Amino acid sequence: MWDVLIAGAGPAGSIAATLLARAGARVLLLDRARFPRDKLCGDSLNPGTLALLRRLNVSAWIDTHGMPIDGMLVTGPGKVRVEGRYPAGFSGRSVARRDLDYALLTEAVRAGAQFDDGVTVRRAHVQPKTDGPVACVRGLVVSSYKGDVTIAAPVVIAADGRRSPVAFGLGLARHPLRPRRWAVGGYFEGVSGMSTLGEMHIRVGAYIGVAPLDGGLTNACLVAPASTIGQSRDPEAVLLGAIRRDAVLRDRFTRARLIGRPTVLGPLAVEVETPSVAGLLLAGDAAGFIDPMTGDGMRFAVRGAELAAEAALEILATGQPDAHVLLARRRQKAFAWKWRFNRVLRSLVDTPAAIGAAACGAAIAPSVLRSVIRTAGDCQC
Repeated sequence: MWDVLIAGAGPAGSIAATLLARAGARVLLLDRARFPRDKLCGDSLNPGTLALLRRLNVSAWIDTHGMPIDGMLVTGPGKVRVEGRYPAGFSGRSVARRDLDYALLTEAVRAGAQFDDGVTVRRAHVQPKTDGPVACVRGLVVSSYKGDVTIAAPVVIAADGRRSPVAFGLGLARHPLRPRRWAVGGYFEGVSGMSTLGEMHIRVGAYIGVAPLDGGLTNACLVAPASTIGQSRDPEAVLLGAIRRDAVLRDRFTRARLIGRPTVLGPLAVEVETPSVAGLLLAGDAAGFIDPMTGDGMRFAVRGAELAAEAALEILATGQPDAHVLLARRRQKAFAWKWRFNRVLRSLVDTPAAIGAAACGAAIAPSVLRSVIRTAGDCQC
């Protein structure tokens, strides 16, 4: 009998599994992929995320292998160009998501969690309470060579991504009408002008993130409306076309070579109804996914995993029936201010007027944008 089942072995699932296993819980971690596996991501950890990983004692591999990121370069219309260095003592890391996920998964297994890959989670196993009509989650239904099989546990953590079969299957998640953005990203060799800064190139209706990686690779990721990416049958042409049309980037990518095929993801935004269902805890993108403009998604995943693990331990220790409600409140308290901050920044790329006003402000008072960069990086941690 398992104490906790976790669907999804990305950062949120692996960190939750690590914390629970360290506390003595019997944890089964499931993922449909075979690890290590590729995943579309900006490949950057901001200082706040890195501080969380260090506090949870899961950062050793990242500290050794990640490339230090000392701040951000932000460009915008009207030749706006601002370099924002993180304060002394603060830095981030860039690391390929494939390697990051595998390192965190290794920590979970080392802590005592059992990991089964190549397992597809179909849906939550729901049963009515014995004392009333309210349903609760008591396991997961997974596919196997024998057909669908139910694995039972008193606690389930859904960390199975922005298309979570668990959250969507229970009607807890949906894709909002706005914003309807998609992302396409790839790795390049031979990009010139790279430094120890991450880059965000904000354009009307879209933005391009660029991150340096160890070994001379560069991650370039375009986020744009569904009409630009989601409906295209040639993501490579979309990504290369956006770079070649960009006055800031095109010369730097003239001699660059795309490694492998670009990856497409979308629609990005996911909204989740909270609280969820008794016995079920949400973490990572399954708990709500936002556009990655500020790089906050990983910090939300790490801290959200910690909160989910704490709630799971409360259920196991006390039978707390409202742990899922308490988790939703704790997430609100932990993330509400940064959610608002992110919504304001994301709104800047929605209209030419908004981005034009922001560009003028940045040109007149670049110190304000530098302050925004420090806030986005969670340098107060």
